[in-house]
Amino acid sequence: MPPADSLLILSTAALTGLALIGGLAAWGWSGWLRLKMREIEARPQQSELPAVGQRIDLADLKERIRKLEAIAAGVDL
Repeated sequence: MPPADSLLILSTAALTGLALIGGLAAWGWSGWLRLKMREIEARPQQSELPAVGQRIDLADLKERIRKLEAIAAGVDL
């Protein structure tokens, strides 16, 4: 068998193996994503904070944004 033929066989086998590994990895990733989606769907859709706590957090975030905007504009608070 000439060297060119063995090189062709070796590269074909390597490409086939790589395609097989890639396919298995994609199949595993897809299964993992389906599992995570089921976990997310199974969670109760309740808020962790009561309504008052959410409003306090929202007010805190608005205050932080106001301060960052003032810093960006070069205004001292």
